Amino acid sequence: MEKREQYKRLIMFLSSLIILAIQTGMFAYTWFHVYSSEEILGQVFWNRGNWALIAIYGVQSWLFSRVYGGYRVGYLRTSDVMYSQVLAILCTNVITSLLLALIARWSIHNLLANITPMLILSLLDIVAVFWWALAMRGIYSVVYPPRQLLMIHGDINPSLLITKMASRDDKYIIRETIHIEEGIDAIKAKIDEYHAVIIGDMPVVLRNQLIKYCYSKSIRCYVVPKLTDIMIMNNDTIDLFDTTLMLFRNRGLTVEQQVMKRLIDIVGATLLLVLFSPIMLISAIAIKCYDGGPVLYKQARLTKDKQVFQIYKFRSMRVDSEKNGARLASKNDDRITPVGKILRRTHMDELPQILNILEGSMSIVGPRPERPELAAKYCERIPEFDYRLKVKAGLTGYAQVFGRYNTTPYDKLKLDLTYIEKYSVPLDIKLILLTVKIFFKKETSEGIEDWQTTALRDDDGDKNDL
Repeated sequence: MEKREQYKRLIMFLSSLIILAIQTGMFAYTWFHVYSSEEILGQVFWNRGNWALIAIYGVQSWLFSRVYGGYRVGYLRTSDVMYSQVLAILCTNVITSLLLALIARWSIHNLLANITPMLILSLLDIVAVFWWALAMRGIYSVVYPPRQLLMIHGDINPSLLITKMASRDDKYIIRETIHIEEGIDAIKAKIDEYHAVIIGDMPVVLRNQLIKYCYSKSIRCYVVPKLTDIMIMNNDTIDLFDTTLMLFRNRGLTVEQQVMKRLIDIVGATLLLVLFSPIMLISAIAIKCYDGGPVLYKQARLTKDKQVFQIYKFRSMRVDSEKNGARLASKNDDRITPVGKILRRTHMDELPQILNILEGSMSIVGPRPERPELAAKYCERIPEFDYRLKVKAGLTGYAQVFGRYNTTPYDKLKLDLTYIEKYSVPLDIKLILLTVKIFFKKETSEGIEDWQTTALRDDDGDKNDL
C-alpha cells in the first residue's frame, strides 16, 4: 500500500477530470442544441464565443467543487462528496443561468420560460455525480483500504478521538492502543509492527522522540497538535547566516487586513440583509404567532480584546428559558420551541447578527462569540481560551464550519487559533462559501449532552504542554 501512495494524487486528479469533463460536456451539448440558437439567444455566437462560454462553465464547476470538497473522494465520506458536488452543481448552474439571461437580455419572464433545459441539466449532473462517486469510492477502497493504526496516548482518555476515528472506518481502523507508561522501548517495538500511528496528547519531550522515530522509519504519523504547534503553524522562516529562525509575530491581523476585512463585512452584510430579508420577515412572523413573545433577544457576548457587546438573534427558546441560570442548549432541550427547532437546525436564528456586523461589533468570519460567564468558566480550565479574541467574533468561522455547536472549548480554541494564524482574504471567502454547506447538516447544530451545562468535558485542556 505504501508504494501506491505516490499515485494517490494522480488517481484523485484523474477522477476529478472525469466528472468535470462529464459535467462540462453535458453543458456543451445543452448549449449547442438549445441555447445557442438565434431564436432563444437573440443573436448568433461565433465559434470562439461558444467555446469561451463552455470554458467559463468548466472553470466555475471546478472552482465550486474545489471549495466544497467535491473532488475529495477517499478523504470525505461518499455522502459528503455527493452533497458537495450537488452544491457545486447548483451554484454553477444558477450563475450560468444568470449569465445566459445577461447575454440574451432576457426579462424575468423569459428567464423562467427558458430555464427548463438548465433544470434538466442539473438533474442529469446529479445523477452522473451519484454514479461517479460510488464508482470512485469503490476503486479507492480497493486500491487504498483502511489504514491499520496504532494509537499511542497519555493520561488523557483517548475515547473521544477513537470514536471520531471510528466514524471513518472506511479510512482508519485503530487496531491497538498503548499507554506511554509502557515505556519508550515497548512503544517503539510496537510502532515497528505498523505502517501508521496516531500520537495523542502527551508530554512534548516524549512526543518529539516518537515523531523522530517514526520519521527515521518512514512510518506515517498522525499527531494531535498542541496550542503551540498551531501558534507557529504559519511562521516566517529567517535564515540568519547558517542559523534558521522561525518568526511568529503574535499580533493578530495587520492594519491592511483589518481594513480589507471591514470592507468585506460592510459589503457582505448589506448583500446578506437584502438577500435574506424575506426569510427574516417570515421567521419573525412565525415566532410572534407561536407564543406572542418577543421576536428578537439580546445577549451579552465577547468580541475582540474581550469587549462586551449585545448580540441579536431570533428567539428560539421559551421566554423564561434561563430562569435557572445560563446554560448551552442540549440535544433534547425542552426549552426550544417548535419554531426554534427549525430556525436552529437551519441556522436561521443567527441572521439578525447581520446588524451586529454592520454596527462593527462582529465580523462575517471570526470566532464564535461566547457569553462572558461561560467564557470565564472555560478560562478557569483553559487559561489560553482568550487567545481567540485577537480578532472580532464572527457570524461564521473556522470553528463553526469545521466544528459543531457542542465542540469542546479546547478543540474550538484550536480551530479558532488555526484561523487567526492562517488568516487571509481568500480564506474568509472560502469559509463564507463553505457556510452554505453546513446549513442542512444536523450535526453542526447538535446540542451538548443533557447532563452538561457548558461544552466542557473532563479531559479539556492542554495538560501536557511541557
